[in-house]
Amino acid sequence: MTGIAIACALASAVFLAFGAQRQGSAVSADTGGLNLNSSGILRLLRNPRWLFGLLLLATGTALNVVALALAPLTVVQPIGSLALVITTIVNSRDQGLRLNRITVVSIVACVAGSMLFVLLAVGATQTEQTIEPRQEITIVLILAVVVAFFGLLNLLFGKRLGAIAHIMGAGILFGFVAVLTKTIAADLLDPNGRFLLNVPWYTLVGIAVAGGLGAWFVQSAYSSGPPDLVIAGLTVIDPMVGIAIGIGVLNELRPDVPAVLGVAMGVCALIAIVGVFALSRYHPDVIKRRANQRRRQKPAASKAARKP
Repeated sequence: MTGIAIACALASAVFLAFGAQRQGSAVSADTGGLNLNSSGILRLLRNPRWLFGLLLLATGTALNVVALALAPLTVVQPIGSLALVITTIVNSRDQGLRLNRITVVSIVACVAGSMLFVLLAVGATQTEQTIEPRQEITIVLILAVVVAFFGLLNLLFGKRLGAIAHIMGAGILFGFVAVLTKTIAADLLDPNGRFLLNVPWYTLVGIAVAGGLGAWFVQSAYSSGPPDLVIAGLTVIDPMVGIAIGIGVLNELRPDVPAVLGVAMGVCALIAIVGVFALSRYHPDVIKRRANQRRRQKPAASKAARKP
């Protein structure tokens, strides 16, 4: 089963990478680097490139769900980091971008930091863990607070939120989606044979809301940042949130874990997160967008200065 899960996770990384690149280029071309709005979403629904990207992302997500159902989170999630490398190569060739040194170093930091973090978590967590109803309720309640926070943040500062804020929100929300996916899979595979009847309604509502808001944040991030930055945020933040929930709520931490292992996980997490922030500042696509925005602002400022 683990071999099949790894194969599904590898295929998922490829589909997610190409899907993100297709959607990212479609959103960027549609918005011109400006903030995405509801009318923009309606236009994207008629965009063949965006729809093709959506199909690829849906296929990749489905494969990831299968992988999560067949193997522990700590086995499946590190493989998703490969999507960042694939997305970076595909997007740079598609946009004719030459990656600068700090971008390459940032990508290495993202991939290495997140993979080492998750691999260290394998030795720190128990993979065979029964999820109790009270734990499932706790996860959904924490998710409700997270959704309320990011929903309010989007309503108050939607047009002023940058790519990094949207990526952070999407990564956290999809971290909950990954955990709830694993929870639902365990409910469906329960030997009592009740299948869907084992899945609580609040879990279904939670995963739908988190997935919907997370998807909006992803599309908004595409309008102000390159697709490889979006994938970097998701592949770094998503597994870290999932593992944090596993340790903090599901009691997956082994009792004999040495303190040095926890410190090492913290260092790896910091390296990966710094890599994401560096990408959000120094990626060639981000620099190009900032320059274009400054050029658009200069004529407006000149017109305002000429007014009596």
